[in-house]
Amino acid sequence: MSALWRNREFTLLWTSQSLSDLGGAIAQLAVPLLVLDLTGSPVKAGVVGTCALIAKLATRLPAGVLADRVDRRRAMLICDVIRLIAGIGLGVAVATGRATLALIITVAVLDAACTALFNTIEHASLRSIVPAAQLPAAVARNEARTYGTALAGPPLGGLLYGVTHALPFFGNALSYLASFAGVTLIRRPLQAEQSEPPPRHATALAEGLRFVFRNPFLRAVLIIAAPLNFALTGVLFTIVVTLQRHGVTPGVIGLTETIVGIGGLTGAFVAPALQRWLPFARLIRAICWAAAGVLVASAWLTTSVLAAVPVAVAVFLGPSCNAALFGYQAAITPDRLQGRVLSVIFLAAMSASAAAPLLAGFFVTAWGGPRTILFFAASVVVAALTASLAAGIREMEPLEETAPT
Repeated sequence: MSALWRNREFTLLWTSQSLSDLGGAIAQLAVPLLVLDLTGSPVKAGVVGTCALIAKLATRLPAGVLADRVDRRRAMLICDVIRLIAGIGLGVAVATGRATLALIITVAVLDAACTALFNTIEHASLRSIVPAAQLPAAVARNEARTYGTALAGPPLGGLLYGVTHALPFFGNALSYLASFAGVTLIRRPLQAEQSEPPPRHATALAEGLRFVFRNPFLRAVLIIAAPLNFALTGVLFTIVVTLQRHGVTPGVIGLTETIVGIGGLTGAFVAPALQRWLPFARLIRAICWAAAGVLVASAWLTTSVLAAVPVAVAVFLGPSCNAALFGYQAAITPDRLQGRVLSVIFLAAMSASAAAPLLAGFFVTAWGGPRTILFFAASVVVAALTASLAAGIREMEPLEETAPT
């Protein structure tokens, strides 16, 4: 792990994106607060979030194609410039009292689309700046970054918004400036040289889809990642709704996400040790079955904030699973296909998690909290069975012996 921190390019990328993620987490809290102050409508605040989510989902597959067709460094810098200008524009509008719902939605959609493209390119570039044996550790470090900024961002966003409403948006814009500087300072190429011109967009996308669905390991990743994301999102939403129906105060309900976030952050730091302790295939199987078990335990605690503790345990195991799966994916996927393969996996996982709150709302109303959580836990069993039975997982080789196929 110390060798990874001596990797100049990875350290620059990780540090600059930590600041960028922190700015994003700050704005994520400030945007709905701003919409509520301007309109007084929770529905309109939800519309902004939904528009941003739709933009992310719609951008995923095109982002994968672009990540493999264009100069990755240049594309990342363009994304940062667009997000920087949008953030400053919104901050100025808020400071001068000219912010409108249409402007907020426009900025949110631009930011979401550019972030989807940037994140896809960042993940695709890891293979170019990190040795294959260290890819799982790099993924685990990125997981720690995600959970850490998600924990720190909302409280900081609330504090800045309390000082003056425009401050969180200027802070977010400043974080994109830090991202721009970090990417600019990276010396190593972020992609391999291509001997042939890239195919057309539709052909390139079809090539990426064929590669995913013909590769036993990547097919298994799709079936493992989607149910896990679906279940964790659904269970957490179910707990929040159930606690609210039992009259638990909002402040206590808010602790659920803090507990879960701490579990994920701790798990990200423990992930490298777990990877050294168990072979990847056995580790993935153990994590999936353990996640199914602890989510079942959560069903008996739905009237208390303690229901979040089993979820935190499942999320604690998540970074180790992600590090193993995505580290191995990066090692076996040719560089020219990295973006497209990642975009397919991300789209499957995001689509499943986006549907979870809606289904959870229906099921909680019809069945109650415990049965709804058991339903989501059952979906994790699908992931666990896949991890146990799929040839692509059982036949995983040590990373030192892998080569793109």
